[in-house]
Amino acid sequence: MRLGINLGYWGAGMDADNLAVAQEADRLGYDVCWAAEAYGSDGPTVLSWVAAQTERIDVGSAIFQIPARAPAMTAMTAATLDSLSGGRFRLGLGVSGPQVSEGWYGVKFDKPLSRTREYVEIVRKAMSRERLSYEGEHWTLPLPGGPGKPIKLTVHPEREHIPLYIAAIGPKNLEQTGEIADGALLIFPSAAHLEDTALRHIRAGREKAGLPLDGFDVSPTLPLALGEDVPALADIFRPYTALYVGGMGSRKQNFYNQLARRMGYEKEAAEIQDKYLAGDKNGAGAAVPQDLIDSTCLLGTVDRIADRLREYADAGVTTLNITPAGFTRDERIAGVRAGVEALERAGLTGA
Repeated sequence: MRLGINLGYWGAGMDADNLAVAQEADRLGYDVCWAAEAYGSDGPTVLSWVAAQTERIDVGSAIFQIPARAPAMTAMTAATLDSLSGGRFRLGLGVSGPQVSEGWYGVKFDKPLSRTREYVEIVRKAMSRERLSYEGEHWTLPLPGGPGKPIKLTVHPEREHIPLYIAAIGPKNLEQTGEIADGALLIFPSAAHLEDTALRHIRAGREKAGLPLDGFDVSPTLPLALGEDVPALADIFRPYTALYVGGMGSRKQNFYNQLARRMGYEKEAAEIQDKYLAGDKNGAGAAVPQDLIDSTCLLGTVDRIADRLREYADAGVTTLNITPAGFTRDERIAGVRAGVEALERAGLTGA
């Protein structure tokens, strides 16, 4: 199992610390460094900044939001980042959610599966440097009846095939991701529930495409906090878990709430959402079960984290991305180092 680092969102007052975390992960041999975007910092700028100041580690978008860019622009960005980084770019895509898609980008959040499939087809066609023409439900290139003509990408990516990942949570999206992508970016992954909540759907998609699961990158992200007092460490992530389970999306369309329900926390997920949407964020955090936090984060001593890494490797994870928690740069750097130490103690190096 390989290790990755996830920097989350840029611009939260820890930018210099984020760069130091990425550089330490690069020095220690981490496989990939991911950065996110929502409605603040954009992903490509951050990734170009990190790539310019690291040497070996891949840089990946987790995620580029599909409603934010035309697919041809995403192909241009991916090809440029791959060229500038010397072949170290990984393209992660996702539809975002209805609030951001419609409220920030003005793009209707409808038919996310077919929209994602078409988007991936266009991006891959453009990156292959074919002359770009496409007829689909969501995109038609060139536009009919106008002056447009099929043209091809002028930039040469460093590699013929840039790895493409999709952020997927729901069963249908996971199945399609297995069918059309090279990897899946997962959030709130529980090793005990991974087969039922993710892998069986990904496997079904791979089978539909006539492909094996081997070679597909199962790539979840987990927060990491070091210490002896596991309940106290879990409390650090109560607001984070409550935000996603309770407040991401609408009452009818919250993918993270639905995931918690599929993991067996149906009653608790409902309570968290009710309180969060009513404005009681503290009550929502208090309603999050410690077991839910503990099973979807890496908490405790290095030995305890090593045990958890074995569980994830046994469950089928191929790249495990950590987000080290801490109030200072030194604390976050310690988390980066703990990930490598735990991997070694788990006997997973070179796996």
